[in-house]
Amino acid sequence: QVQLVESGGGLVQAGGSLRLSCTASGRTISTYGMGWFRQAPGKEREFVAAINWNGARTNYADSAKGRLTISKDNAKSTVYLQMNSLKPEDTAVYSCGVFRGGQYYKPYDYYYWGQGTQVTVSS
Repeated sequence: QVQLVESGGGLVQAGGSLRLSCTASGRTISTYGMGWFRQAPGKEREFVAAINWNGARTNYADSAKGRLTISKDNAKSTVYLQMNSLKPEDTAVYSCGVFRGGQYYKPYDYYYWGQGTQVTVSS
């Protein structure tokens, strides 16, 4: 098994920045793609960003392009989400998962989810 722990969330004003971290333990994630998803109260979990196993390829939701950046450090077993120019609509619990094959934007195609970290953006 692999355990994922997210951190770095908090309360920020619109236009501010946060950097989320997702650190893995138990088993290596160096050969797997990873993804960030978010879920707001009453809404389904939605795709934010994904990165392939070696960090060479990334994919983003339209809402994230130009503002959020995903990166992966295999030596540290950590995936990051740099969040800039934050908007109130970014408010959600952000979770990371291990890609298990399929379509990178579908939550069903990930497993080993972390507990999530809360991001709140005030207007």
